[in-house]
Amino acid sequence: MLESLITSKTRIKLLLKFFLNINNQGYLRSLEAEFNESTNGIRQELNRFEHAGLLLTESEGNKKLYRANTGHPLFKDLNSIILKFVGVEELIERVIDRLGNVQQVYLEGRIAQGLESDIIDLLIVGDDIDRNYLSALVEKTEPLLKRKIRYLVFNESDAEVYVERHFKDLVLIFNSPE
Repeated sequence: MLESLITSKTRIKLLLKFFLNINNQGYLRSLEAEFNESTNGIRQELNRFEHAGLLLTESEGNKKLYRANTGHPLFKDLNSIILKFVGVEELIERVIDRLGNVQQVYLEGRIAQGLESDIIDLLIVGDDIDRNYLSALVEKTEPLLKRKIRYLVFNESDAEVYVERHFKDLVLIFNSPE
């Protein structure tokens, strides 16, 4: 879907990297290794994003560190588009909303790092989650998303320790309004 609108694979990778998880940041050379692409193509796209105000930069020695500009007027829209591209919004609609007492859902793994992956890793926080029903919903949803879904379920007290320990690697994608 996104590939038909944005033909640059590098641009899509950068959007995933910076606009899915606001904790993600990177240097040109680290992005080169991560994406397995030439620095020239990555540099051009980074310059475009920086010029548009979508990325903020700071210098650390002779390196330029890039991160998403969460204050940009389009940040929330881009974040929403990326979540739809990854399939997370549909996953929430189909799986999470029907489980019962779900308090929070976090995305983790490669996708949370802003990298392409055929696997969606979730951390589901809630009480009285029907795991059999969850398993059946995931099984029905995987073919629609064309991705494997792996999940961990924690009650609220157990999740606190896990979330504290892995906070930088997690992306909160659902927070119960209660």
